[in-house]
Amino acid sequence: MAEPLFSVRGLKVALPDMTRKPLIGRAPMAEILKGLDFDLPRGSVTGIVGESGSGKSTLGRALVRLLEPSDGSIIFDGRDITHLPEAELRPLRRNLQMIFQDPMSSLNPRRTIFSIIAAPLRQNGFGDNLKGRVAEALQRVGLPQSFASRYRHELSGGQRQRVGIARALALSPKFVLADEIISGLDVSTQAQILTLLERLAAEMGLTVAFISHDLSVIRRLCQQVIVMREGAIVEASATDALFDNPQQAYTRDLLAAIPLPEIDADWLLSAAKTSP
Repeated sequence: MAEPLFSVRGLKVALPDMTRKPLIGRAPMAEILKGLDFDLPRGSVTGIVGESGSGKSTLGRALVRLLEPSDGSIIFDGRDITHLPEAELRPLRRNLQMIFQDPMSSLNPRRTIFSIIAAPLRQNGFGDNLKGRVAEALQRVGLPQSFASRYRHELSGGQRQRVGIARALALSPKFVLADEIISGLDVSTQAQILTLLERLAAEMGLTVAFISHDLSVIRRLCQQVIVMREGAIVEASATDALFDNPQQAYTRDLLAAIPLPEIDADWLLSAAKTSP
């Protein structure tokens, strides 16, 4: 078998617990991730699910080294990046990209779309032919080149999220973290964004970690699923196996909690393919 893109062993992350901070002095540390072991296969889409506060987003941010692990190891593409200093980590960041949940807060309102997408290209040494590179990035996500001169407030929610995807993929990364990227969108726009991500992941051979609370979407989009609870992995397996024969009571409870009637993700994605 091919070496996984990510190999994570014993991963722990501790953060200050501001609810217990004294009037004077530092807040005590609370362990958010509690010794996680898993692999992310190359070219796969892995769903990360769990109730609010389970540690999903903390895990994602640790993978792209926006958070410093307190213990354990993160091996990315054969290299240990667990405690890599920023100077050594910076050249690797082009391969570790993130699509944020809220494009209204992640896109600079004072910059044009061209400037937003061009910024990471400049920072990573791709300053030549920026106009062509940005136009290609916009085309990849289904936006016209004319959008390059627009600002965030001139776009719809779905268009803003497409810009976020374009920015993340402009550097042709190996890994993309997608953290609840459809939660603020209407149903039809969700379908279009999911179809876009599914197509781009296949075309570009991306490895994707897809964080979501929508289990129907996870089943349609992902090849494997990691189920989290209180900072630990409860269950991890291939998607079909997990949905057809969950091994843990907590996983069965999550599946049983899917609201009915459930919007069919297969229908959403097929409908989106016929949308502009």
